[in-house]
Amino acid sequence: MASPGDLLYRIREDVESADLRIRPYVWETPLARAPSLSQAWGAEVYLKLENAQVTGSFKARGAMNRLLTTPVSQRALGVLAASTGNHGAAVAYAARQLNVPCTVFVPGDAREVKLAAIRSWGAAIEVHGEDCVDAEKAARTQADKRGLLYLSPYNDPQVVAGQGTVGAELSRQIDRIDALFIAIGGGGLAAGTAGYLKAVGREVTVVGCSPNASPVMHESVKAGLLLNLPSAPTLSDGTSGGVEKDAITFPLCRALIDRWVLVEEEEIAAAMRSSIDGEHQLIEGSAGVALASAQKLASDFPGGVIVVLLCGGNVGVETLRRVLC
Repeated sequence: MASPGDLLYRIREDVESADLRIRPYVWETPLARAPSLSQAWGAEVYLKLENAQVTGSFKARGAMNRLLTTPVSQRALGVLAASTGNHGAAVAYAARQLNVPCTVFVPGDAREVKLAAIRSWGAAIEVHGEDCVDAEKAARTQADKRGLLYLSPYNDPQVVAGQGTVGAELSRQIDRIDALFIAIGGGGLAAGTAGYLKAVGREVTVVGCSPNASPVMHESVKAGLLLNLPSAPTLSDGTSGGVEKDAITFPLCRALIDRWVLVEEEEIAAAMRSSIDGEHQLIEGSAGVALASAQKLASDFPGGVIVVLLCGGNVGVETLRRVLC
């Protein structure tokens, strides 16, 4: 088994390689100070604006890195993915940039605004099951049968490295972070970002944030093994659903996330409203999870530097109407 030092060295090396590799295709997103939150929380609060990333979420980073590290002969055959929306759009975008045929498998409850984003990048869509795990199984099965690349949303070292480029950017943008709040679904963003920051010596408390309606990684880490748990409907559809039983992100999250927090649906909605009203940032529910969690724990970091990772901004009109009314 690799030592913690070896693990962090590999994460740092992989993230720094990914950072150079994907730079022509993704944006270095702003780290914006949040004046109203800073005043309210008695801390220096910054927002990492991945809601302003190409395709509207951080997912483009991992998808682009995975395709770019795949041999040209293999990716020319096509790529399959499974997604509730953001990962699908990211894979479709990456495939469009590299002229790769792409099909995205989605569960039946995927939201139309995110399906439209996938289609806009030229990908085909197939509907399978009612949960992201069902769609993932179907996509993997088809990929194996047809000899195609299956591009996982989180269960792949090159995807984790791509998502971890958020950490590389943060290390360039700010000298001190006392607490970093990250929404967790499959855990790729948290694992890559936390791993990189700790590998370069940042003394940061990384807080993993989940909706109480779908706390699969949260409960699995607490139990010490991956659990198969049902998920209730949640505004945070980007973090909702199960985690694959062999997910490489599970041991990474166990090792790298320092604290865990759950938030309720009204707390997520309130955070989404406050982001629009106070910071003029349109965010989706998964970003609202991180912001609501920071609101809950901000008093634990008085006078500190708090960074909230706003992981996406793809929210539909119907959801937005429900949040605002």
